[in-house]
Amino acid sequence: MGFLMLIAGFILLFFSGDWLVKSSVQLARYLKVSTLVVGITVVAFGTSAPELIVSLNAVFDGVPDISVGNVVGSNIANIALVLGTVSVILPIKVRKKSVLFDWSVMMGASLLFYILSLNYQLQFIEGLIFICLLIFYLGFSVINSRKQMGRTGEVVEAPSMKLYKALGLLVIAAAGLYYGSELLVKGAIDIATGFNISERVIGISVVAFGTSVPELATSVIAAIKKETDISIGNIIGSNIFNLLGILGITSSLKTINISQDLISVDMLWMMAISVLLLLAILPIKKGHITRFKGAILVAVYLLYMILLFTK
Repeated sequence: MGFLMLIAGFILLFFSGDWLVKSSVQLARYLKVSTLVVGITVVAFGTSAPELIVSLNAVFDGVPDISVGNVVGSNIANIALVLGTVSVILPIKVRKKSVLFDWSVMMGASLLFYILSLNYQLQFIEGLIFICLLIFYLGFSVINSRKQMGRTGEVVEAPSMKLYKALGLLVIAAAGLYYGSELLVKGAIDIATGFNISERVIGISVVAFGTSVPELATSVIAAIKKETDISIGNIIGSNIFNLLGILGITSSLKTINISQDLISVDMLWMMAISVLLLLAILPIKKGHITRFKGAILVAVYLLYMILLFTK
């Protein structure tokens, strides 16, 4: 049964990712904002919904290691596995200033998460801080994008889909991502628990991979369609949502207890891989994250998984 749920989840997530890209591009044209900002907001929120539901369920079910491990593992997978895979398929064009700003927000949120976790808990006040920072970031991103488009005289292509159809497709896609991730995660947990794996390892690996499949599906499809702003914007945006949105909402509803290994090992890996992403962006060769850099990111993810399971 576990394998059947895995397969069903993969299929549902793949098609939902395609629908999400289509609807988000149309909404970008209606809202007159860049596709990068839509990737950071609409698409990122839709693909982060599974992480939110899983983290909430895990905390209220008394397994916080799965909740926090899911966020940390998803952020690692989004950069090293998802971005790496997308770059191998098609080198990603980088808008240097925009991406560097979003990376700075992501890294700042990671450092704040690490510092606030040193007492082994995230409580209501920390959650409220995360939520306020997320709202400020989203507002700034949208306003800044519209100002830049006004200064440059950039013309947004006319929408090719009715607004109600685009919104309807977005809702269907988000629902598909949610239920697909539910199937995938349940199937993965059924299989993983049979091998007596710890909750932390399950959260970081199996659950995080399962909840990162929407980002992988959406970003791969976006890269194939050469919507690379959606691809990298979705990855960085999802990581920001995971840190500020998911941890913020979850810890504001119930105190999250954080284990020593998550702080001393996994969070450090998450930040190190974020720095690796910066190194991939800074020496830009013709404005692209090359296939070679993508292969390095994937190799780092595989190394982390090997160390995680062999420790």
